[in-house]
Order: sequence, then structure tokens, then C-alpha cells
Amino acid sequence: MNDIALTVQQTARPTGFPTADHFRFVESPVPEPRPGTAVVENVLWSVDPYHREMMDGDFALDAPLEGRTLGRVVASREPSLREGEIVFHRQGWRTHAVVTPDEVRRIPLHEGVTLTAYLSVLGGTGLTAYIGLTRIAELREGQDVFVSGAAGGVGTATGRFARLLGAGRLIGSAGTPEKVRHLTEQVGYDVAFDYHDGPVADLLAKAAPGGIDVFVDNVGGEHLGAAIGALRERGRVVRVGTISQYNTPAAPPVVFNHADVVEKRLRIEGFLVSDYREQQEELYEFAVPHLRSGALSLDETVVDGFERIVEAFLLMLRGGNTGKILVRAA
Repeated sequence: MNDIALTVQQTARPTGFPTADHFRFVESPVPEPRPGTAVVENVLWSVDPYHREMMDGDFALDAPLEGRTLGRVVASREPSLREGEIVFHRQGWRTHAVVTPDEVRRIPLHEGVTLTAYLSVLGGTGLTAYIGLTRIAELREGQDVFVSGAAGGVGTATGRFARLLGAGRLIGSAGTPEKVRHLTEQVGYDVAFDYHDGPVADLLAKAAPGGIDVFVDNVGGEHLGAAIGALRERGRVVRVGTISQYNTPAAPPVVFNHADVVEKRLRIEGFLVSDYREQQEELYEFAVPHLRSGALSLDETVVDGFERIVEAFLLMLRGGNTGKILVRAA
């Protein structure tokens, strides 16, 4: 175990896109476990779009940042937390954390499944996609699905899960031609478009001339307005996030025909994945066999070295990742 622990703190509230100057690394001695606790040395970190939203007020300044993390127990004064065990916890942006049993979840380490999967398709990212399709959208076989931000972590997981669940036509939007190709050549989308190529409503109409049944929205803004216009009767909108506005709080409101919601009997529902943690085992039961068989692949961008976690976060905000972005201990 290293002698020095590193922790990332937020130092100021950003206006627009954050920069490296909004963070600092703080050194301290590696903590010792208190009775009833264990020290975890972290090995994998998740950086997520919701972190940007929390920077506006939910994260305390000059305090360690939270986040989804996997770590190995390296010292324990709690019998239920054994040294060497891999656990999940949310004391994220630090190299070492002191945890209690109720602050961790044991990782089952299914045979043949790589550790990174537990922070991507088997973690909060995958659970968001799974709940969005099965509980919120109530996706039925043969139904057509449009996903915004489709090349990100939730977007790629949604596309792969939707295909496994028997969806009909899959349409995705992304921000570069390379990501568009990844969606159609690797993830299983039938068609995808670069939203920079024109009005989203026009691009969606060309990609799905017959309309859509489900819209899984990671972006908001123009995408949301376009999808409402394209939805068929009794269509569903699953609101996951609003990436388009995290760094542009003054963005104009979504424009759409409000009568469509009534006349087409649409349902628009947002959710927080934290309300569905009890479905974690169900996600394992669904996804692990597909991972083992090769029917489900991982879409991940992995950055090596905890000292690059801020860099990875800023890269993600600028759309520099494909799939789930993770930071791995060097």
C-alpha cells in the first residue's frame, strides 16, 4: 500500500465548462481503519456527466468529491470486510477511503467478466440503461427506439440492451462521424447521425421516416423537441439526463408542439437510478450470461492513472470518450 493518499477537491464553482483550475489534488497520509471500518485502496473510478451538474452546488467546495469506485480492502478492523476483497463504494475521487459495511457493496466477480464491467454495463451506467428500457419505457419486442447521446456510456449500453431485448429499429445520435460509425458498426444501431449535420428534427425524420416508439434522452434540448414530434401514439420518453445544458445554463427552452403530448397520449418520465438499486442482481442475471457468451460487448474508454482523473472528466464533458469512461490505477 502506498504511503501517501491523494484526494481531489473542487475549489470553485464553474461558469460554463469547468477547467483543471476548478480542482486540486490534496496529499495526506494513508488513513488507518477505526474499529468497525476498513481502508480501501481504490483501483477503478467512474467519472460521470452528473458530476458536472453537482459542481454547481451539490459538491461542497474544498472537500473530497464523491463518485462510483471499485477498491480492494487493504486494512480492516471489521470482520465482515476481509482484506483482499473487492468492493464498490461512492467515496470516489480519492486513492484511499475508510468505509463501513453499510457503505459498500461486494462485487461478485463473475467468472469471465472483466473488472471494468462492474462500473460500466454492470454498474450504474448499465443499470440506468436497463431500468430505462424495462421499467420506464416498458420496451416491447419490435418497438423502434431513438437514443440521444448514443455513443456515451448509457447510450451504448442502451443500444446493446435494446437489441438483446428484441427492439425493432435502433436510431442513435452522436457528435462525430467516428462515433456514428461505432454505433452502426459495433454497437448494433441500424442508423445513426451526427447532430452537427443539421436540425435534429430533419435528421431524425430521415433516419426514422415512420416514427419511433421510445426515446431514451441523455441530452435534452433540440433532441427532446425533435423526438416528441417523431413519436407515434402512446410513445414514451425516458429522461436520463440533459447533457446539452450542463455547461450552458442559459440555453433556450425546448421547443415542441405541446398538443402532441395529449393527442398522441405520450408519456414523459424521468428517473434516478439510485431509486432502483434493488434491481442490481436482476441486471447481473440479465447481462452476465450475454457477456460470457460474447453477445454483449463493452464500450469503454479507459484512462490510466488516478492523477489523470480530472483530465478524464474534462475529456468526457467535451465528448472525447466513446462508451463509458473510466480511470484505472496505474
